[in-house]
Amino acid sequence: MNHHPTALIHPKAEIDEGVAIGPYAIIGEQVRIGKGSDIGSHCVIDGKTEIGPNCKFYPFNSIGLAPQDLKYKNEETSVVIGKNNTFREFITVHRGTQGGKGKTVIGNDNFFMAYVHVAHDCHIGNRSILANATNLAGHVDIGDDSIIGGMTAIHQFVRIGDYVMIGGASAVAQDIPHFVCAVGNRTSLYGLNLIGLKRKGFSPERIDALKKAYKILFRSGLTLANAVKKMKEEDLIQPDVDRLIAFMESSKRGVSR
Repeated sequence: MNHHPTALIHPKAEIDEGVAIGPYAIIGEQVRIGKGSDIGSHCVIDGKTEIGPNCKFYPFNSIGLAPQDLKYKNEETSVVIGKNNTFREFITVHRGTQGGKGKTVIGNDNFFMAYVHVAHDCHIGNRSILANATNLAGHVDIGDDSIIGGMTAIHQFVRIGDYVMIGGASAVAQDIPHFVCAVGNRTSLYGLNLIGLKRKGFSPERIDALKKAYKILFRSGLTLANAVKKMKEEDLIQPDVDRLIAFMESSKRGVSR
């Protein structure tokens, strides 16, 4: 372990080899930090917080502190962070609540730009990018390979699907399904995230099926049940379309259209 002499590290904290801890950082008793991670100056990591290998925390991050929830009474909850994540300056990640999922979870290979806030009980997948000053309320789910534009605010309990692009300064009050672009206050959909899908290796056949499904789901004026019926009649049901339909059918807050 390589740490600056001014860092305050609780003797019971579990710090793997190769972890660098910068000046004036504070590491709490229940913290576990994986091999090769880098904790910048003035970071505070506390609570029951587990950080995987090769994560990079720039200065002034606050990770694992109590949630901003008036119902929280200091029960033991946690933050779990995977590997290869980058956290730029002034990011806050709060631990979960007993009334929620009990933990805030971040997967692997995500990039968080400065001033991002991840509230209690959020679940974030893999390889997503949250741009500057993105704010997630409690219980927000974000899937894999999505990009959230800067200064976007996401309402509590909203779900963001996989391969989604949300434009900057958006206010998201309903679920955003897989594969789409969305922007606005409140968000509206603006077609498939075609550039993102191509960059992620989607074949022309997969994209063509999603284009046809998108038109039926969001541009035909049909109810969801009738849209699904029409897609089955046109033999459009394939794995990507199935995922899109399943996401919409499981929505509790409703889906942006």
